[in-house]
Amino acid sequence: MDISGAWCAIYTRHQHEKAIAQILSAKGLEVFLPLYNATRRWKDRTMHLSLPLFPCYLFLRGMQERRLEVVTTPGIVSLLAINGEPATIPESEIESVRRVIEWGNRVEPHPFLRCGDRVRVISGPLQGLEGILIRKKNSCRLVLSIEILERSAAVEVDVSAVERVGGSPYSSPWGREAGINGGAQQGRGGRELEAGIIAATAARKEH
Repeated sequence: MDISGAWCAIYTRHQHEKAIAQILSAKGLEVFLPLYNATRRWKDRTMHLSLPLFPCYLFLRGMQERRLEVVTTPGIVSLLAINGEPATIPESEIESVRRVIEWGNRVEPHPFLRCGDRVRVISGPLQGLEGILIRKKNSCRLVLSIEILERSAAVEVDVSAVERVGGSPYSSPWGREAGINGGAQQGRGGRELEAGIIAATAARKEH
C-alpha cells in the first residue's frame, strides 16, 4: 500500500506528543500536532498551557520508506493500522483541523459525535468547513471529527454563518435552539428531545 502522500496517525505514550513531534520533525518528516490553549487554575496560581487537541495522537506524512524508523522512536506506542496496513486519514479532515487551529478562536476537544445537525460554514475565516452544530451555554460550536480516531474538536461559530449541508437555511421545526440541542443529544446517544415531542403529541391526542 502506497502511503507516501497520505496522512497517518501515530499513537504515543501519555504526554509524549510534543517530544515525539520534535524528534520526527528533526528527522525531516512532515508532522502535524494540533494544539489548543487551555487555562488551569489552582488556589495559588493560574497556568496557561498549550495541550494536544487529540491526546496521545499526532499525524505524520511521508513515512513510506521509513516506517520502521518511525515506529521504533522512543515514546511511540503504535502506528494506527487496519488489517496490518497503515490507516490513512483524509486530507480534508486534516485541513479542517489545521484551519481551526490557525484561526485560534476557542477551539477545544469535544466528545466524538457521529450524528446531529450537519452544517457548512458559508462565510468568515472558516468558510467551506463542514461539521455538526451544537449549542454550549450561550454559544454555538462546530464539531469537527477525525473519523478513524473517533475523536472530535469544537470551535465557536456564529449560527448565522452556517447552513445545513445540502444548501437549506439552518432552521428547525421546533425552533432553532431546540434543533441545536436535539443534534447534540442525539450525538451523545440520547433521545430526550425526540421522546419529549412524542410524549407531548400523545398527550394532545388523549385530550
